[in-house]
Amino acid sequence: MTRKEVREQLFQLVFELCFVGAKNEMSLSLALEKIDSDVEKKYLSDVYLGIADKYDELTKLICSKAQGFALDRIFKVDLAIMLVALYEIKYYNIPTAVAVNEAVNLAKKYSTEKSANFVNGVLAGLVN
Repeated sequence: MTRKEVREQLFQLVFELCFVGAKNEMSLSLALEKIDSDVEKKYLSDVYLGIADKYDELTKLICSKAQGFALDRIFKVDLAIMLVALYEIKYYNIPTAVAVNEAVNLAKKYSTEKSANFVNGVLAGLVN
């Protein structure tokens, strides 16, 4: 499984986290079973658990740049995508351009027509 595919699995776990409000060990275990590489398993686990631990901090940062959007007004898909990208940039040493590009691609695939621009704008505001 490529990093891009693992990131997509991660996004799905974080999307669930946005609705449930807590990490789901069973979902994490099921996602890890699909991955062969120990490096990719570590990435998925570290980033997912990190996002769960820093959820409040990360969502506050996102809301600070999502002009006119309170947390409850941001689509959960977009929120999950931005949480992954922001955590990767801030805590996992993924290059900013890579994290933002992958986030925009996920938004194009999974969200609304306007979401890619919204995600890109919020992330740009956070990294500049």
